[in-house]
Order: sequence, then structure tokens, then C-alpha cells
Amino acid sequence: MMDMIKILCVDDERNVLKALRRLFMDEDSYEIFVAESGAEGLEILETEGDIRMVISDYRMPEMTGVEFLRQVYDKWPEAMRIVLSGYADTAAVVEAINLGQIYKFIPKPWNDEELLSTISSALDHQELQWENKKLNEQLQKKNDELREVNENLEDQVIKRTEALDIRNRILQVSQGVLDVIPVVVFGIDPEQLIVHCNEYARDLFPYGGIGPLGNDRGDVFPPEINDLIDRLEHERLPKAVIEVHSQKFRGEVRRLHETQLQGVVLVLIPES
Repeated sequence: MMDMIKILCVDDERNVLKALRRLFMDEDSYEIFVAESGAEGLEILETEGDIRMVISDYRMPEMTGVEFLRQVYDKWPEAMRIVLSGYADTAAVVEAINLGQIYKFIPKPWNDEELLSTISSALDHQELQWENKKLNEQLQKKNDELREVNENLEDQVIKRTEALDIRNRILQVSQGVLDVIPVVVFGIDPEQLIVHCNEYARDLFPYGGIGPLGNDRGDVFPPEINDLIDRLEHERLPKAVIEVHSQKFRGEVRRLHETQLQGVVLVLIPES
């Protein structure tokens, strides 16, 4: 069973609160709370804690709706905030909307269908904000992981490839030169992790959107390329024609050293 969406309605006129209750009477997904003042509304928010939307009258004694929603914004910024008002002077409301404290201003008397539609749109907007926040957090985590891989990559390469014939060539040329050559180049360590690649390789295999570095080759490459690398078990210089993204490449694999523990280099040469 889905959790009920909690909505708090605040108005100093009881007939308005009754009208709002009637509005939501046939809405099974909403749980409605009512308060006759901003102070009472804040108490309900403190008690419930997970109210997703607050609908407040604009003009109320002691605490205006805008002031009340400003406090809601300060303590519960993720709660959607809507103002109801029967007054034409809405300068303060417009200012609050511009400051991001209020999602929507709705004049009294309202149209029931329009109000329900606005509430549904506001909740959809809220869920989209939550999803964007979640995605941004995931992206930040991926960026942190990539940054850590990049920071440690040089040490990993040096430790794992000290005795390799290709080591001197890789260390002597800059990454910039490696990035501009029209050939896909990957360096794979003994644990089958991708520890080096050029720009062409990153463009061809944008694994996870952040590139293939630090990932297992079995997760990044298609079966044809992994089979080609596996042939090093029985062949000295395995080769194959491989198609990637509708483009044909001549694939070649070389050991970096006679000892199997030193890793391999995969080269994909575009077929003209």
C-alpha cells in the first residue's frame, strides 16, 4: 500500500477549511490536516514531520500567510507551498514567489478542478526535484570515484608496468599526443582492470558516462573483444576484425612482458 500524501491547509476561516476538506474527500491518495493559524500550522508540521504540501491563506491575524510560509521554507524547504488569497494586492506574494518561497499563488474563490490540477502538478514538480537531487548526488559520487581513479592512476600504472617494454614509450609521450592518434589504445592490468586509454578509446566506450578507467574489461568491452584478449592464453599475437558501433576495426592484443602478470595492450585500428 502506497503512503498517503500529507497536505496541510491553513486558514483562519473555518468555512474555507471545510471547503478544502470537501475538495479532497474523493482523493484517496491525500491525507489532509487543517489549522486555523500559522502558529497551529507550525505545530502540526513539527508533529508530523513529513508533510509534502502546505496551502495557506494570505491574510491571517497575527501571522500572514507569506510570513508563515517563509518559516515553513526555512525549516521544511522541500515542502511545496501554495498561497490562497481573495485580495488584489499581491505584491508580497509575487515577491515571495520570486524568492522561491512559494510555488503558486491561487486567488479566491478557486476552481476546484484547477486547484486539484495545480496540487498534482506541484507534487509532480516536487518528485522531479527529488529525482534530480538523487541523480546529482549519484553524479557527484561518480565524479569523486573518477577523481580518485585519476589521482591514483599514475601510481597504479608505475607500480604495475615498471618492467614493460611499452613503459618508456608511454612515459615519454604526453597524453595529448596519445589522444590525437587515430587508433584506439587500452592498457589492461593483470587484474583485468582498464588502467589507461586514449581519447579515441573513451569516445568509443563511454562506459557509465564517465569513461572506462578503473572498470573491469568484462564490463566495458563486448564479447568479441574480450574473446580476443582471452586468446592470449593460447596465441602469441591474436588478431581479429571487430565491429563496434557499425564501424569495423582490426583488433590486436600484445603482452607488455613475457611474464603474464604484467598486463596487456589492446589496439583497435579503424578499417578504411
